Amino acid sequence: QVQLVESGGGLVQAGGSLRLSCAASGRTFSSNTMGWFRQAPGKEREFVAAISWSTYYADSVKGRFTISTDNAENTVYLQMDSLKPEDTAVYYCAARMLRMSGGLMRSPTNYDYWGQGTQVTVSS
Repeated sequence: QVQLVESGGGLVQAGGSLRLSCAASGRTFSSNTMGWFRQAPGKEREFVAAISWSTYYADSVKGRFTISTDNAENTVYLQMDSLKPEDTAVYYCAARMLRMSGGLMRSPTNYDYWGQGTQVTVSS
């Protein structure tokens, strides 16, 4: 069993930065895929970024967001720069106990474990 706990959300002005953290307990990252998804009110949950053998980003965040892991701390991060109001959403961390690649990382149905979410609000 894996437990994921996100932190780091908050309110920031457009153009600002936030760093989200997701602490995992129960398993290590050595052979996993970790992803970040987000869900805005009235919208479906959408893929943001994932890391496995390599990193993979949604087009909407490419060049602005960076996903990374600290295997010693069992933590995955999402550094978000140049934030825009349209980035406002609840951000969720997800884990799959299997390395995935490419488009497989984009689908939320391919992940087994989810955190509770952290709110990110970007004001204009």
